[in-house]
Amino acid sequence: MAISQQFLNPTLFKSLASSNKNSPTPFFRLKSTSTTFNFKPLTSSSSATIITRAAVSSSDSGESKSRETFHGLCFVLKDNIDTDQIIPAEYGTLIPSIPEDREKLGSFALNGLPKFYNERFVEPGEMKSKYSVIIGGDNFGCGSSREHAPVCLGAAGAKAVVAESYARIFFRNCVATGEIFPLESEVRICDECKTGDVVTIEHKEDGSSLLINHTTRKEYKLKPLGDAGPVIDAGGIFAYARKAGMIPSASSASSASSA
Repeated sequence: MAISQQFLNPTLFKSLASSNKNSPTPFFRLKSTSTTFNFKPLTSSSSATIITRAAVSSSDSGESKSRETFHGLCFVLKDNIDTDQIIPAEYGTLIPSIPEDREKLGSFALNGLPKFYNERFVEPGEMKSKYSVIIGGDNFGCGSSREHAPVCLGAAGAKAVVAESYARIFFRNCVATGEIFPLESEVRICDECKTGDVVTIEHKEDGSSLLINHTTRKEYKLKPLGDAGPVIDAGGIFAYARKAGMIPSASSASSASSA
């Protein structure tokens, strides 16, 4: 069965709070150039679980991630970086909602890369990476649907991935977990940057972004995140829904149950 190219492209979340105020469960819309898809976020009764960045925060509102500026060293990859390269399946038993396991996940980030990548994203014996921005090529995050992929990158200290394109489900997991900003480049930046270059990602008030490579003195315009941005800012899909009043906060739910 043929799948349209629009369906395979990364998709953006849009709140339907205005049209579902009386609905007991929140819905979000996946925006595509050709088709609109509705889905309901997973609940505690679902067989699968989305572990959001806010879930490991002691704050009820979750941890907020500022998009104003990201600055640091970049780690450069090429095409078709799959989830087994991002986090090998053997580490899938680690539970991101447990702080100790989350830290271990970060230490194993990009541990499955082929040997021709000479640099290690996380040095042996370290728990965090010195690289805050990952630059990739086409189809970044292809492979399985595991949420551990964006979680391990965020746990390692990365703030953003800038790629030519993303596997749809990896992009969606980045937004759902709120771990890392998946930014798309308008040109093939991975061929013009090298690992260790000093870069800055600036986010403008109009939603546009700019990647500045201070080493090569080149600038690159990035595509807007659109409606996905506020969800990541909030710390993931559930934190966003709580802040928007679409589902009760953890404290409100606890008070209701005790009453």
